[in-house]
Amino acid sequence: MHIKEILNNNRIAFSFEFFPPKTEASSAALFETISELTSLKPAYVSVTYGAGGSTRDLTHDLVVKIQNETEITVVSHLTCIGSTKDEIRSVLSRYREKNIENIMALRGDPPAGSSRFVRTEGGFEFAGELVAFIKLHFPEMGIGVAGFPEGHPETPNRMIEMDNLKRKVDQGADYICTQFFFNNDDFYDFRERCEIAGIKVPIIAGIMPISSIKGMHRMAELALGTRFPAKLLKALARAEDDSYVEKVGIHWATQQVTDLIDNNVRGVHFYTLNKSKATREIYSSLGISSSTTLNR
Repeated sequence: MHIKEILNNNRIAFSFEFFPPKTEASSAALFETISELTSLKPAYVSVTYGAGGSTRDLTHDLVVKIQNETEITVVSHLTCIGSTKDEIRSVLSRYREKNIENIMALRGDPPAGSSRFVRTEGGFEFAGELVAFIKLHFPEMGIGVAGFPEGHPETPNRMIEMDNLKRKVDQGADYICTQFFFNNDDFYDFRERCEIAGIKVPIIAGIMPISSIKGMHRMAELALGTRFPAKLLKALARAEDDSYVEKVGIHWATQQVTDLIDNNVRGVHFYTLNKSKATREIYSSLGISSSTTLNR
């Protein structure tokens, strides 16, 4: 089922994101995590995409395995980094053969050690070009793109940022899934900016519960410009160790999701970091079960 169809029904869509294991040995632990979370019956799960080599292959294998061995709708990330158009066409052809019909189309982050994106010869420079390519050659596939509630780190002019996002939607994107954020006002502001720009597709809010101080610093590195509200930082400063940090993170994320639900969010996407505890506890706090339907 296309994510667009899922979002068009009268339910709030809850979804989870995983990244592929780096080794075959870690696959078993990941599938245990997936099993724990699939009992919550998410609207879909997504799998991230490495910049090359074995990580990329493991992404493909994991996506196909979820498609074949579960009843969950799966979304595969696909980036412009390190791929030619022919290589991307090959990946999409394989997905077509396996009946995988949802893609998250991204430009991708610069490889480690590099501060800027460099287009691969014979590849795409912008995510919108990838969207248009998929729409032209694989029209049966649903397409999601990224949004940045706190602003795109490489586009400080927010008017230009919204023009770029509108271009991706016009080129064929069906929905937007946002980068994680910790202040819901940033999301609501972003949603209004989209409305002003004439962007009509559904917008899914990305949530990542903090589980450790080290992890928080890693978040800041991964998503340049991430803002941690002072109230959240004060709560984290009081935490004696990472077990308390995790409790603070779960509590904060639960409050975020509750407020998002109250303000008619179309969907909530949990960045799970391949762990199930935080997401399961948030569900429990919200009173969500596999049989619960939250209407918009």
